[in-house]
Amino acid sequence: MRYPQGGGLTPERQAFRERIRLEAAERFAAGACNAEVAKDLRVSVRSVQRWRRAWQDAGTEGLRSAGSVSRPKLSEALFTVLEQELAKGPVAHGWPDQTWTLVRIKTLIGRRFHKSMTLSAIARMLHRHGFSHQVPARRAIERDEEAVAGWVKETWPQVEGPWRRSTPGCASKTKPASR
Repeated sequence: MRYPQGGGLTPERQAFRERIRLEAAERFAAGACNAEVAKDLRVSVRSVQRWRRAWQDAGTEGLRSAGSVSRPKLSEALFTVLEQELAKGPVAHGWPDQTWTLVRIKTLIGRRFHKSMTLSAIARMLHRHGFSHQVPARRAIERDEEAVAGWVKETWPQVEGPWRRSTPGCASKTKPASR
């Protein structure tokens, strides 16, 4: 069972479920049918069917817990190395400016550790380790103020459109002329 706050099964609950699967394996070996095992262990027949297939394929070891589903892709040791690489800055890794983005961090992780992570997983990992979204404190040196002013004056009004109607509006859903 998954929880919206990013939780999951506690280690105790995970061990409990593993014990149930291993008990099911004992019953499979004794020749019990799926419905009987499901009723005795108070689980669904579909779960017992999956367990029986895993038991037939890999034996009792096939029913053991594989660990947490949400294991981090980067261990603490690798994250420490990633922190050191991030501290060097984007320019040291070949990007033209001093801005770290999730896409750049994903590329760095791929180059340095040969691992692939989604952008949301990278964001969660960084947040979990105390990183936050930041905006530059100063404007970029390369910024062209004349180009920005021209864009605001000419292009932005076309994109945004008028704020108010040219005629007064009416709160009624029917047209006043139709009365």
